[in-house]
Amino acid sequence: MKSYLTVQEILKRKHFVTSEVAAGKEGLHKPVKWVHIVEVTQIKRLLKGNELILSTGVGWKENEQMFISFLEQLIECNAAGLCIEMGTYTSKIPSEVIAIADQHQFPIILFHQEVPFIEITQDVHSLLINQHYQMISDLENYSQQLQKMLLIIDHYHPILHFFYQYTDLQVIIKLNEENIQFVPEINPVKRKELLNLISRENNDQKVMTKQIIQVLTRNYAELFVVSPYGQLTEFDLLAVDRTATALAQHFLRDLYVEEKKRVDEAEWMTKWLIGELTESELTSYLEEANVKEQGCGAVVCVCRPNPQKRSVDFTYLKMFLKTLFEQHGFDLFVIERRGDFILILINKRSVHTWKQRIEEGFVRFLNTDYCKRQNFFVHLLGIGKLVTNVQEINRSYQTALETVKVQEKLESNTSIHFYDDLHMYRVLSLIQQPKDLREVMMEYLEPVIMYDQQYNGKLMETLKVYLECNGSKQETAKRLFVVRQTLYHRIEKLEKLLGTDFMEPKKRMAIEFMIMAYDYLFSKTDQISS
Repeated sequence: MKSYLTVQEILKRKHFVTSEVAAGKEGLHKPVKWVHIVEVTQIKRLLKGNELILSTGVGWKENEQMFISFLEQLIECNAAGLCIEMGTYTSKIPSEVIAIADQHQFPIILFHQEVPFIEITQDVHSLLINQHYQMISDLENYSQQLQKMLLIIDHYHPILHFFYQYTDLQVIIKLNEENIQFVPEINPVKRKELLNLISRENNDQKVMTKQIIQVLTRNYAELFVVSPYGQLTEFDLLAVDRTATALAQHFLRDLYVEEKKRVDEAEWMTKWLIGELTESELTSYLEEANVKEQGCGAVVCVCRPNPQKRSVDFTYLKMFLKTLFEQHGFDLFVIERRGDFILILINKRSVHTWKQRIEEGFVRFLNTDYCKRQNFFVHLLGIGKLVTNVQEINRSYQTALETVKVQEKLESNTSIHFYDDLHMYRVLSLIQQPKDLREVMMEYLEPVIMYDQQYNGKLMETLKVYLECNGSKQETAKRLFVVRQTLYHRIEKLEKLLGTDFMEPKKRMAIEFMIMAYDYLFSKTDQISS
């Protein structure tokens, strides 16, 4: 599988049976790409390299200095060796010539009998031509097998292993600085040596070659091939080129499949976000995504990138976040929409701990080296309202967008913002936009209203008076004409319905505003349906 012979192989031909290697035995492995008969001494401009020179010595005869000059020109031109017919013009080889040839591992071969130079050139050239045709045939066979392989494989590793089996050369593929693979695998010491070799700018191109694998004009990977046996052959280099092309085709197909999958996934998730999926369609998509638990609620997070951000590897980011939030009890879906990264998290654990777990997950993410290097978030995260039914994810999405919008107008020391914690800022936002005040009011007061309707618990009245008394239990009990034990029971029920933090300043202010909205929107005789 090479288009040349070595000097050693040529010495086995019939015309060389009685020849003698007088010098440069260490260079018998050198490749021979052509044979020339040369009888002139100024040949520096006539040679291209790897020629085996046949000569009678008529050019230098017994002139030792001219002989040395001729030899040095051959060595400088990277000739493969020198064959001399002894007797007619050359009777002996000077010791200095032998020393120079040995020093440069340059073979000098002597014919002690007259030999037909023309027949030698015909014989060797016929071999070289036949080998070249054989190489083309082998290369075509290799290419055909590669193309067949591309139809059935689902990973690039079989291509690299096939190349290795065909050529017995060390293969290294570099997808990025962290992902460098060797075929076959080698020990750490040898691995370090090869990494040093491929990292050098002026490395030995005879034993190593490098191919840039381009996919859609992008440098997708680097393929290195190193020969442990000396110089790479022409077949090796052509096979590397075919292999790089096959890898590019495989990577392109992978990118197309991934992009198609990503587009399809983005399409149904966008419909999910804007509320256009039917329940059966959503159930089917979630089952296909292997999401089994849907009864613990779901929430949307909007991540708004920095306009000055560097490009982000979306696939890596998605995999990273999925792995992270899986550890915190969520199934995660990620899409890009209108310049935002949208995260849909389906809760798989207790509803009471969802906020804490989401916050812990994002804190971990923001503190990773990856996130600090990228630095691609500004307002960073707006986390919407938890919805109990995944079919209503649009509500959570809208509240996440509102959270980001509110935070854009604020200077905050924190980067993680929950819709549930905005309170009066939501009210201020509401004033600036046409929105149903009743809907926001019901978000805060519906649990209390519904409890009163069902049990006649007088919790709304208790809440109003308790707030008016600034949380004084003694004054509240006095104004309501109830004993303290009854008041404590009602306050405990309010904490369960509104949250234990309902008396904290910001939330309390929002609740007081919503009570005023309630009194404004509904008379005492009005009934509020669920």
